[in-house]
Amino acid sequence: MIIDTHCHIDLYPNPNLVIKELEKQNIITIGMTNLPSHFNMGFRHTRNLRKVRLALGMHPLMALNHSSEFPEFYRSLKLTSYIGEIGLDFSREGIETKEIQIDSFNKILEAVSKEKKILSIHSRNAEKKVLEMLRKYKIQNAIFHWYSGGLKLIDEIVDSGYFFSFNTAMVKSEKGKKIIARVPKEKMLTETDGPFIKHNGRIVKSMDLKAVISFLNDIEETKEMEEQISQNFMKLVAKIK
Repeated sequence: MIIDTHCHIDLYPNPNLVIKELEKQNIITIGMTNLPSHFNMGFRHTRNLRKVRLALGMHPLMALNHSSEFPEFYRSLKLTSYIGEIGLDFSREGIETKEIQIDSFNKILEAVSKEKKILSIHSRNAEKKVLEMLRKYKIQNAIFHWYSGGLKLIDEIVDSGYFFSFNTAMVKSEKGKKIIARVPKEKMLTETDGPFIKHNGRIVKSMDLKAVISFLNDIEETKEMEEQISQNFMKLVAKIK
């Protein structure tokens, strides 16, 4: 079973076609959103699907929109078990809104700490702060999406019980390969982060995760990583039921 834990379905050129393909191919997919208003636009299209679920997001790079979106965030929290994309981004692209991001992330984590949710986390150049805040609010179920931080911090993240999701770009880069090699197989998940990644000259599709699974089979010296990923995801889901 292929599982895509982080895909921006609503940002593909034809989201409805993507959804139909995912349902037909039986690919479990968690659709990220960047703001609660985006979640609400897409929710009616996904609420009755078998394989696709929509996550309630508040992307750190859209921090200037956050204050007006929080009422919708709180209203929508009961509609989904998945929260994402959320987190912090202290790269050159996001550093100017650092304090707004931290304030927003505090509010989000405070709200979800009282709920059984699975979080998909953005942590670019802010990995230590993200981990510190997740621990502060005793968050149980989090996935570090496209992690790009230090190798030693991976051990702390794993010890905290959190997961990592890997994509086709990571298995092609030397840094990505080192990160993947550091993560125990019991904490591995897969993602596309589509449509932000190109694969074989086109926008990535969830079925392309077979390439990630093939890479994981090679480094783990097994043929069972697709099943392992499924088990990891199901254990995560079981924790919120």
